[in-house]
Amino acid sequence: MHASPIPSPHGERADPQIARAFHPFPHRMPCPKTDLMTHPIGPDSRVTLVDGSGYIFRAYHGLPPLTRKSDGAPIGAVSGFCNMIFKLIADERDADQPTHLAVIFDASGNTFRNDIYPMYKANRPPAPEDLVPQFPMIREATRAFGLPSIEMAGYEADDLIATYARQAAALGAKVRILSSDKDLMQLITDRISLYDPMKDRPMGAEAVMEKFGVTPDMVIDVQSLAGDSTDNVPGAPGIGPKTAAELLGIYGTLENLLDHAEEIKQPKRRETLINFRAQIEVSKRLVTLMDDVPVLEHLEHFGVREPDPETLLGFLRKMELRTLTSRVEAGFKRDGYVADKAPHDGGTPNMLPASPDPQSSAPIDHSKYETVTSLDRLADWIARIQAQGHVAVDTETDALNSVSGGLVGISLAVEAGVACYIPLGHRGVGEVGKTGDLFADPADQVSLLAGQIALKPALAALKPILEDDAILKIGQNIKYDLSVFAQHGITLNPIDDTMLMSFALDAGRNSHGMDDLSLRLLGHKPIAFKDVCGTGKNQISFDQVPLDAATKYAAEDADVTLRLWHILKPRLVRERSTTVYETLERPLVPVIAGMEAAGVKVDVAELSRLSTDFGMRMVELEAQAHEQAGMNFNIGSPKQLGEVLFDKMALPGGKKTATGQWATDAAILEDLAAQDHPLPRTIVDWRTLAKLKSTYTDNLKAAIDAKTGRVHTSYNMVGAATGRLSSTDPNLQNIPIRTEEGRRIRNAFIAEQGNVLISADYSQIELRLLAHVGDIPQLKKAFIEGYDIHAMTASEMFGVPIEGMDPMIRRQAKAINFGIIYGISAFGLAKQLGIPQGEARDYIATYKQRFPGIQAYMDAMKAMAREKMYVETIFGRRCYVPGIIAKSQAEQAFAERQAINAPLQGAAADIIKRAMIRLPAALKDAGLCARMLLQVHDELVFEAPAQEADATCALVSKVMENAAMPALQLSVPLVVEARSALNWALAH
Repeated sequence: MHASPIPSPHGERADPQIARAFHPFPHRMPCPKTDLMTHPIGPDSRVTLVDGSGYIFRAYHGLPPLTRKSDGAPIGAVSGFCNMIFKLIADERDADQPTHLAVIFDASGNTFRNDIYPMYKANRPPAPEDLVPQFPMIREATRAFGLPSIEMAGYEADDLIATYARQAAALGAKVRILSSDKDLMQLITDRISLYDPMKDRPMGAEAVMEKFGVTPDMVIDVQSLAGDSTDNVPGAPGIGPKTAAELLGIYGTLENLLDHAEEIKQPKRRETLINFRAQIEVSKRLVTLMDDVPVLEHLEHFGVREPDPETLLGFLRKMELRTLTSRVEAGFKRDGYVADKAPHDGGTPNMLPASPDPQSSAPIDHSKYETVTSLDRLADWIARIQAQGHVAVDTETDALNSVSGGLVGISLAVEAGVACYIPLGHRGVGEVGKTGDLFADPADQVSLLAGQIALKPALAALKPILEDDAILKIGQNIKYDLSVFAQHGITLNPIDDTMLMSFALDAGRNSHGMDDLSLRLLGHKPIAFKDVCGTGKNQISFDQVPLDAATKYAAEDADVTLRLWHILKPRLVRERSTTVYETLERPLVPVIAGMEAAGVKVDVAELSRLSTDFGMRMVELEAQAHEQAGMNFNIGSPKQLGEVLFDKMALPGGKKTATGQWATDAAILEDLAAQDHPLPRTIVDWRTLAKLKSTYTDNLKAAIDAKTGRVHTSYNMVGAATGRLSSTDPNLQNIPIRTEEGRRIRNAFIAEQGNVLISADYSQIELRLLAHVGDIPQLKKAFIEGYDIHAMTASEMFGVPIEGMDPMIRRQAKAINFGIIYGISAFGLAKQLGIPQGEARDYIATYKQRFPGIQAYMDAMKAMAREKMYVETIFGRRCYVPGIIAKSQAEQAFAERQAINAPLQGAAADIIKRAMIRLPAALKDAGLCARMLLQVHDELVFEAPAQEADATCALVSKVMENAAMPALQLSVPLVVEARSALNWALAH
């Protein structure tokens, strides 16, 4: 708890993380003009050796593919590696303050081990094609950061690390190896330590014992016996690490064990050790790291030194790593240098003196956060916020649901590293151990902790700034905080949301949660919720967390959010994503929050009737399944069902899963049912009812909020790359509409007495967008003149008149119309229509021939995806499709289908969002009392007074049909069908 004055915007601050990355070491030398500068090794030296090859593959596999915009070169691994090195330089200050640091790589080609055993690493696949050209770039990146890049033909990186580690230890230095490679565990001594950067933990003797069951000096012997399938080290057949450790525990060394192998009582072990002795001895030569490699670069040349600004910034600009370039540049600014108009091609920038950057990020120091426990201190923070003009805000509640959760505390951040927590409702104390388990006795809980500001006075003090139009409130998923404040009569405005900024910038290629953003953009892992609240049965709610732990956790959230805002906000402009964020995402936040708060009423009695009916029908179907199988079995057990279908009944098409069981997923059952096998159809029907019963008719009753008596779903605004919303807790977007059972569930969604529900649904919006975007004359004409689009398509394709058309032909045209939007294959269409695959292929070919603009659109989208890794909607939303360059043809084909569909589905999502943003004001201006309750893809559901139903339907339809304008004038009309009724099913 801190009560020191809030730092002035112009006063002294802690050194920022960026500066820390360039001034972490007291022994750092100036920028070198030559690589021959030396720094002798001695007892006071601390040497850090980085497994560079491990870093490369961690960077490559841990991040989505990324290409350089100027030429399409793959740079995903380069980007990840550079960010890891940047973080490494900063973090090493907090570890051992090394005097010497080098990055060690594997050289290409075979090593001396291949001479010993030609099959060594023979099972290893070649490096991914898009990674190979990044290897030299990563070496260049290492040197640009001022670090030695070390490799040697004929030897592995581990051998070089072993050599340098032994040399340094022999001279009295302490050595720290950064790697997750288990092979390096054999090097651990009192002077050589191993640190796993992936798990963020030291790997000492205890970790070795946990991994191999022996001390570090016996690791080689265990590996010699157990072998290594990854490197194709043969070892002793049938002897694993556990058995190896057991044997070595008895005989001490591998040589002694082999010499006394005939004494071993177990026949199989005895024979293996005797018969495979030569193979075991070869394995030992393979796993033993060479620690006397005749290295060319010497330890003295590894002295830690400043990176050269021109070299580093030039390289980062050449790679087009803009975010990291900005962070690095900010670090150099603090040293009195800034790049001015640096050339884009990575040439030498102009370095001009500059004053310190006020937006530089300070190190995240939890001890600097303040717990605000008085109105006087709160007033000081409010004054600072008023002077600043923006503040990051985060709320803590005692439940996950913003409608039912009680406000426990509020955190604020005004500057990087300057944050506080205002506890308002902590009711007890708890202590969370290192494993996340709660040790506090519930009897120790008290009704309300002392040292907190009362809720009402605190909110009264904060309300003016939270509602002040001149002060920007910044949040991560601020919809939640907006809803929480709304429960207390506070309207949070204006707002910015870092989660939505990230989504507007990186939809489809990165995740947007705060922890992921912090790791990726700040190199910082925030405190996890489980670390303060525990897990499992011992988990506590946040109101029971002690104030010091709550402050660190909550204030960090606000601090991190503000830092992310400083990074993401400028990117919106640079990457031309401002319009999507400002006009589609941010304005939607209060609308969605209002819908979630409104909720929807359900008929509990109807749900109970449906549950009973579904349950009875499930019993009947179970009995029918037993009769069809000729035996009783657990119909809900995939294992037993698979045995019945494919072992007992010997039905065709069976496939086994990785566990060796028969697969019984929906696709397999549908295939079998299509072949007129009755049991699979019965199982499909039973599963459908079971899902509807458990997901909806049972759970909807449990989801009714005790305070409001309504069901409040939660909308995820960053779920789909196309911008579509998703719904959870409960999911109200996946209730089937085409089945009788699904429609019956919608009957249970009702209006309050005197009101009606209104369903307003776009008609065939994605097909209309295809006609516009693809400029398809026939489709445009059909929509403009109001034809039956599916009948018109059938007439165009098959040359049959619309009048008196066979419904089956229209159905086939409808399947193709909608299938084309999703890039349907001949296999998929054949399966959907129940026709031969060749016939389906002919249908698709005829369709594309009759509507050539569609093929041109599809080809254009696939080409754009390959060139840019994304496609765009007509409103400028980027939908990234990284799978377009995947090695797997199946992944590429899926990405191509995404590229075809995303601009259409995304545009439809954009249009309905534009309508949702406009509707609340339009209804208010018209004097109508309707409120928006639900969004289900292309449909909006409202609740309105019965006497206003017609007027509301007319207004809603008008707003939705004109939602694209004035930004875009579509060449086809949008049509909305709006109806009112007492329940959702009848309205739809």
